[in-house]
Amino acid sequence: MNTKVNLAGVELKNPVMEASGTFGSGMEYGEFVDLNKLGAVVTKGVANVPWPGNPVPRIAEVYGGMLNAIGLQNPGIEVLCERDIPFLKQFDTKVIVNICGKTIEDYIEVVERLGDEPVDLLEINISCPNVKEGGIAFGQDPKAVEAITREVKKYAKQPVIMKLSPNVTDIVVMAKAAEAGGADILSLINTITGMKIDIERQTFVLANKTGGMSGPAIKPVAVRMVYQVAQAVKIPIIGMGGIMTAEDAIEFILAGATAVAVGTANFRNPTATVECVKGIEEYMKRHGVEDIKDLVGMVK
Repeated sequence: MNTKVNLAGVELKNPVMEASGTFGSGMEYGEFVDLNKLGAVVTKGVANVPWPGNPVPRIAEVYGGMLNAIGLQNPGIEVLCERDIPFLKQFDTKVIVNICGKTIEDYIEVVERLGDEPVDLLEINISCPNVKEGGIAFGQDPKAVEAITREVKKYAKQPVIMKLSPNVTDIVVMAKAAEAGGADILSLINTITGMKIDIERQTFVLANKTGGMSGPAIKPVAVRMVYQVAQAVKIPIIGMGGIMTAEDAIEFILAGATAVAVGTANFRNPTATVECVKGIEEYMKRHGVEDIKDLVGMVK
């Protein structure tokens, strides 16, 4: 049985990774999860300089998931290179660094810094509502998506994953813009913008007022978007959004995702990722599937 998948020439032993921001940079989950069992580990978003993030409270539980407005707090690229990458290189897994920035120049600075680091793939987070140009997130304007993808690709030595925002009218337009800009891989979906109000205190639960909603409630939206994008582009997709179990992950693969990322589930069940790996293998045995590639986009 072959569970290996290929993302722009990078071979993963299986299609399972965790979603950026839900796993620290691997070290934080190392005592719960054997990182050797994952196809890849995705770091928390990192910028060219340390970011303090948003004021608290910045996480809230909601029906079917959670809201977060962390604001991409991170210690900066130098700490990642000195501490986190050497830690991850101890394991037999691929390393994907998620990159955030406030301007195109910020992104390029991090991409260049990672050029000679032992990193396998770069994931560019253009879909965070904090990341704005002229008041609109990069990921909500197809021209901006294409432009930032093209610029990043000029400097990147590793294949580039563009992470798409679902907070758009047409996800296919954004996917095609990223592909036109030279993206090697797409990952989707990022969180859906939401809000929660405390009716007794009559105020917003999050200091930021709005936050990104993740968790099982968004999965049907995510599966639909992955399916639509898979029909429209020729590059591989990493599917995510509400994956709690192997069955959820398989839905994304059947819809057209080559690989999958487990996010919010990690907070509730630290071993969710390795359970997904095992469950996918069991599904393949049950259905007599020799190669996982045969399942990708099987549902037309």
